[in-house]
Amino acid sequence: MIALVPALAGALIVAGVIGVIAGLRPAPVPERRPRSRRVRRLQSLDRTTRRLLLGGLGAGVLAWLVTGWALAVIAVPVAAVGLPILLSAGSAASRIQRLEAMEEWTRSLSGVLTVGVGLEQALVATLRSTPAPITPEVTRLVARLRARWVTEDALRAFADELDDSTGDLIAANLILGARRRGAGLSNVLEGLAESVAADVRARRQVEADRAKPRATARWVTLISAGVLVILAVSGTYVEPYKSPLGQVILIALLAAYVATLVWMKRMAQGRNLPRFLDAQGGTA
Repeated sequence: MIALVPALAGALIVAGVIGVIAGLRPAPVPERRPRSRRVRRLQSLDRTTRRLLLGGLGAGVLAWLVTGWALAVIAVPVAAVGLPILLSAGSAASRIQRLEAMEEWTRSLSGVLTVGVGLEQALVATLRSTPAPITPEVTRLVARLRARWVTEDALRAFADELDDSTGDLIAANLILGARRRGAGLSNVLEGLAESVAADVRARRQVEADRAKPRATARWVTLISAGVLVILAVSGTYVEPYKSPLGQVILIALLAAYVATLVWMKRMAQGRNLPRFLDAQGGTA
């Protein structure tokens, strides 16, 4: 028993030394398998879209089990994600908000220039009162001016970041003011702000007129989907659609309806005016 204790202690010491040596040896790092394209696309979606997609997939499986339509596994998730996009107002509201922000910023800049401040100092002074939709662009403009950029180059980069014909018009007037350094730029910017405000009012009126057919299409889609669900669950009217040929016909009908919504969406989208300022210097 007395001889067993030293032997066990020696074995433990040897095992510890071996473990330390094995732990200090560099081990090859296993290469991770590259994620599939589907996984990358799913992770790139925002949280709301993923929730709609997963909820639609669950509802599609449930609809398949209740009605026997295998098409529901694909159609319901696609409808859950696609219909809100097709029946929404799109980016028109955000474009109008950016135009309003440009108009407000131009008017504020005109007011600062009235008191006799230089153009660069006036641009820096408007940073605190810049509306939120164009705050990042104005912040980078002020940062370039503080970094001793040439004023014209900074204004061209500013117009390139705005990426809008109205932004080009504002930047072009500021570039002319930076070149000539004369009086009158404040009045020019004030008149430009009035022009942008009139453009915003016209676009709001157009968007209000476009909202009426979108609301009609939204209600028609909801009523049609509700009737289809009720008939699929309780009626015999849609019994032929459970056959393979019926599923193909149903796919064709749904595709035609979706194509109509896409057509309406494209008709309601206004085309942006082309830009005329070139960031490299000159006009496009």
